[in-house]
Amino acid sequence: MTVANTLKQFYDALFERYGAQKWWPAETPFEVMLGAVLTQNTSWANVARALNNLKEAGLFSPSKLHQVDAEQLAELIRPAGYFNIKAKRLKNLLDWLFENYQGSVEQMLADDLSRIRPSLLTVSGVGPETCDSILLYAAHKPTFVVDTYTYRVLVHHNLIWEDATYEDIKALFEDNFPEDVALYNEYHALLVRVGKEYCRPEPRHKGCPLEPFLP
Repeated sequence: MTVANTLKQFYDALFERYGAQKWWPAETPFEVMLGAVLTQNTSWANVARALNNLKEAGLFSPSKLHQVDAEQLAELIRPAGYFNIKAKRLKNLLDWLFENYQGSVEQMLADDLSRIRPSLLTVSGVGPETCDSILLYAAHKPTFVVDTYTYRVLVHHNLIWEDATYEDIKALFEDNFPEDVALYNEYHALLVRVGKEYCRPEPRHKGCPLEPFLP
């Protein structure tokens, strides 16, 4: 069986078990961008609290957040944890948005993936996973998001080596599926779901929807 067939069977099994995940939980592309940074090393419940603080403070726009000082921003996003670090990362992202797109999320969304991704990866604090989350879920660009859960699922099923890089895993999906934003969105969300429930550091195979595919 080819890798493409195996990955397709994984998707079908996950979708049959869990159904549509309806990601990303945000009202606007800008909210996705902020959430992608804030969700680093924390739960979405904490991110939601931090985002709500920004909304209640009347700062939920690129221009207003760009003007606020880092200390005030850090205090508002405190529920997301690592708030001083994340405040700097958000400020870096906003600086990038203003330097490249005059602060316009709409301009950024309209740009080509081939230009946005390399540029966004130069922002301090924006790694490949955060970058691709912004591009897939905010900009609706066909770029696959890889995270720890994806890595574990593929390693446990012998589809990648343990030393596989982020770009190796990303290419595995993009080389075996067409450029399909909706598919990339749903597949990533499903992998997170099964990863949280079964593909932990010590995997729980019994009852996992991917159990029949274990080597």
